[in-house]
Amino acid sequence: MTFVHRFRRRRDRGAIRLAVALAAAVLAGCGGGHGGDGEAIAPPASCSVAEQKQWLGSYMDDWYFWYRLSPRPAPGPYADVQSYFDALLYTGSDPAFPADRWSRSESTESFNRFFGEGSTLGYGVSVAGLEVAGDPARPLYVRHVEPLSPAAALGVQRGDEVRSINGRPVAEVIAAEDYSALTASLVGERLTLELRRAGVQRGVTISAAVFALTPVSGTTVLSTGLGRKLGYVVVKDMIGQALAPLETAFSRFRAEGVNDVVLDLRYNGGGLVSTGGTLASYIAGTRGQGRDYATLLYNDKQVASNQSFGFTPLSSALTLPRVFVLMGRRTCSASEQVINGLRGVGVEVVAIGETSCGKPVGSLPASACGRTYSVINFESVNERYEGRYFDGFDATCVVAEDFTAAQGGAADPLLAAARHHAETGQCPPQASQRQQALSRQETRPTRRPSDEREGLLPR
Repeated sequence: MTFVHRFRRRRDRGAIRLAVALAAAVLAGCGGGHGGDGEAIAPPASCSVAEQKQWLGSYMDDWYFWYRLSPRPAPGPYADVQSYFDALLYTGSDPAFPADRWSRSESTESFNRFFGEGSTLGYGVSVAGLEVAGDPARPLYVRHVEPLSPAAALGVQRGDEVRSINGRPVAEVIAAEDYSALTASLVGERLTLELRRAGVQRGVTISAAVFALTPVSGTTVLSTGLGRKLGYVVVKDMIGQALAPLETAFSRFRAEGVNDVVLDLRYNGGGLVSTGGTLASYIAGTRGQGRDYATLLYNDKQVASNQSFGFTPLSSALTLPRVFVLMGRRTCSASEQVINGLRGVGVEVVAIGETSCGKPVGSLPASACGRTYSVINFESVNERYEGRYFDGFDATCVVAEDFTAAQGGAADPLLAAARHHAETGQCPPQASQRQQALSRQETRPTRRPSDEREGLLPR
């Protein structure tokens, strides 16, 4: 069973409804993050390596969630800021918490582009690397292509089998677990893939570009054999640009009188707490009125920053007693918070797929000298103060992905399982309890592949 920790309430809920100011689009290139009360964290005095390391050590000591448990090495021996940052991260000394595999840094430009503009620099192609980890003999499939990306423009599709990446045989890539070639650092950088589909092999060279993300797609209303209406929607990124298409999707669901909603979060690595809260509010409806969606708890130095996000009244909300969530090992952070937040107000979440990634913690990013540090600053709990699901959420019905089937199509096994459960109240016959162990991520990676982004930001 997934471990969900229940916390004792220690403060009046109203007293911790403080506004955390995080304006992602205005994180300056040469300094300035934000404290929990909106007060800027002073940047380093200069951008010398020594000053940056001193600033980083001080920031981590004040704001890092695991500051009491993490190493505190002297900065001097570390040649660069990144190596010092890595040395400061919590390594898992307390049985209550796994090692920190989430804290990261990136260019402030990249951070602002994603969370502010809703765009990214890259090729737009993602592969099923986690699924073949440790088994180089297995085929490697394209699992997702961003609709507005350079890869999509060249006809790369989900279900294409990858034979080589930049001339490197895919068996070598799998053995090394090295998918870094799929992440671009400059516009115009090139990625060459050998692909095979239906027995036909072809080469494609993709040039990296900045393109707009498509955070919501696939919206449709399906009918089961027994006449139930299911509203299906894919939500990939919890960013501000998802809000308008979510309103369109749920307005349609409400107008067409759907009986159930299927949220496809299988590739949703997270994003903003507020966007996830809006999504959950469409499902919870009146169940969430006056109740907390999530409460963020900081370390003992920053308790004044503790903050609650409530469910939002929405005219298109459905007030459903249950929701189907298609999920897997990439369902992470703000998307897992949706599951936890709905369960906190009594909505039944029927999870289809595999165990989620297990990230009940998030970041209040700080910026210095062109780098943005998204370190773990807080943990998240729901209305019932349940959290710490570091092992992820188990699937109600364990169903394996089929990357050769269109996501959300008639042959998609996850969506088919949701339809079966909606009609019968049971998992499909192949989703037995014995398969539960298969969804456990016993060999959980210490870092996610470089083509994946996770996030839980208090905005």
